[in-house]
Amino acid sequence: MSAFDKAKNKAEELAGQGKEAIGDATGNDELKAEGVADQAKAKAKQAGENVKDAADDLGKKFSGDN
Repeated sequence: MSAFDKAKNKAEELAGQGKEAIGDATGNDELKAEGVADQAKAKAKQAGENVKDAADDLGKKFSGDN
């Protein structure tokens, strides 16, 4: 996972946390739900990228490209 992708996913997660907090504070359930969804989406992207990284590392280990 590139540093850019990590930063982008983290920013999306933080934006979701902000939306959730604002929605909670203002009683806006739709905004709160959108924030929770944004966080889940960002975490899913991070998990996918982590799987790719692990697969790349494993491939390098078996090919001797340490």
